[in-house]
Amino acid sequence: MSELSVQLYSVRDAFAADPGGTLQRLAAIGFTQVEPYGVVENAEALRAGLPATGLTAPTAHARLIGADQHAVFATAAELGIGLVIDPMAAPERWQDAAAVAATADALNAAAEVAAEHGLRVGYHNHWWELESRLDGRSAFEVFADRLDPAVALEVDTYWATAGGADAPALLRRLGDRVRAIHVKDGGLATDATGQVPAGQGRVPVAEVLAAAPGALRVVEFDAFDGDLFEALAASHAFLTGAAR
Repeated sequence: MSELSVQLYSVRDAFAADPGGTLQRLAAIGFTQVEPYGVVENAEALRAGLPATGLTAPTAHARLIGADQHAVFATAAELGIGLVIDPMAAPERWQDAAAVAATADALNAAAEVAAEHGLRVGYHNHWWELESRLDGRSAFEVFADRLDPAVALEVDTYWATAGGADAPALLRRLGDRVRAIHVKDGGLATDATGQVPAGQGRVPVAEVLAAAPGALRVVEFDAFDGDLFEALAASHAFLTGAAR
């Protein structure tokens, strides 16, 4: 099993208030890696907090399309981040083949800029990329076909399931293009309500893990009605216990 990471967006309020203390609490749960968001915006906190806690950040989320990519990639390289993932393209970009192709082309171009900094680019889905169908296929898979092999995928398995996909089957079709997965669970509401620790909801988490054994596992909550650190600890315990 790959080491476990956690998307810092899960604890965004705590991280904003006390970044160092938040990273220390995540390390105490047993996480060895984190996935930051807002690489440039949070650079100072990460520059101090990662080495102080022994955490690493192999992946991160940062807006790439329309952004100052050189600034993003330079900061990511300084922090030891190897894969910078665009967190989303708006739903209207997934409704027709031309728009999907334009999004793929934009990320292919970003990958060329990233390579100048020794980095790779990726994309993270929501539900709308799977819900939208183009000629009988999900827009997400049409998009994947248009990507340069240098562009990786981070499949959010909760959102993929909420969008109507069989997430394990999707992962198997995409194969080693999937470098990371978001592991989260819940009732599949698209407003992010009702999310629960891994293994307690409707996402077939065990089958997801089996379908992408080499992908980095990144635990995430978009929202949680309770103590987020307790929920993250419960997900960590499930995932380490479910490892084969």
